Amino acid sequence: MTEQKKITLLEAVNLALHRAMVEDDNVVMLGEDIGVNGGVFRATQGLRERFGFKRVLDTPLAEAMIAGVSVGMAAQGLKPVMEIQFLGFIYAAMEHLVSHASRLRNRTRGRLSCPLVVRSPMGAGIRAPEHHSESTEALFAHIPGLRVLVPSSPARAYGLLLAAIDDPDPVIFLEPTRLYRMNPQVVVDDGQRLPLDSCFTLREGQDITLISWGGSVHETLQAAAQLEQRGVSVEVIDVACLKPLDLDTLEASVRKTGRAVIIHEAPRSCGVGAEIAASLYERALLDLQAPILRVTAPDIPPPLYRLEQLYIPAVDDILEACDSTLNYA
Repeated sequence: MTEQKKITLLEAVNLALHRAMVEDDNVVMLGEDIGVNGGVFRATQGLRERFGFKRVLDTPLAEAMIAGVSVGMAAQGLKPVMEIQFLGFIYAAMEHLVSHASRLRNRTRGRLSCPLVVRSPMGAGIRAPEHHSESTEALFAHIPGLRVLVPSSPARAYGLLLAAIDDPDPVIFLEPTRLYRMNPQVVVDDGQRLPLDSCFTLREGQDITLISWGGSVHETLQAAAQLEQRGVSVEVIDVACLKPLDLDTLEASVRKTGRAVIIHEAPRSCGVGAEIAASLYERALLDLQAPILRVTAPDIPPPLYRLEQLYIPAVDDILEACDSTLNYA
């Protein structure tokens, strides 16, 4: 019988990477300090000792090189999992991800694919300096050919990462740093994949739908619990896969409740929340009993750590939006 124990999201990522490398010799890891040091957050700890330096490669501090080499590996049948230390460092790799990884299948009319996974921490909340707190998931969600995943629990991190590594096309896998060691839960190392392109309904309710992903799921669930104490029946949906969106699940929930608030840590303008809102208006306008509201970070770069808690959407911000929606005449 498989042993069960509570682990963190960070440990779940490590567990999934171990499982993937055991199951498939074509899975390789590369990134800055991922081998000897086990990565900046120790997500790859123990991999080099178990699988050797030929499958767990320490690279120079060169994100463009890491991405370029990974695309080449993927085109030749390997399954590279590349780590970018922080999302704010990924921009040097965008040329390869946008111009090559995302287009390889279409460019070759299916003769080549790009089974590449890009892992990167994302988001604020760990008191890190500038460029260490980015939430720029919308940049990747806008690119055709890229799948974008953001787990918000250990179990979803484990199952989604294994599924991402199986995917024959490129996946951006963003790991919320402030959830890395928060809320451990039982994760069975059974290799079970979770479905890609699906939302996860974390709570069922009748009065209002709260839609979130990544780090903001934490505050969203806290807000939902407070609303429940006031007699409000709250449905909470973790989007998890930002591209492609599971709009059927979102639409069904909003048709049921008639009200929706979208919560995300990324800046407000042109965020994924705007795409979700527009899609729900197109699909379910006549079932809405109030305008869809968004609770987001402001349109400024992530601040230094002293201002992080003013930047990240807070529980009170979510409750204020919910009250406005619930009281809409």
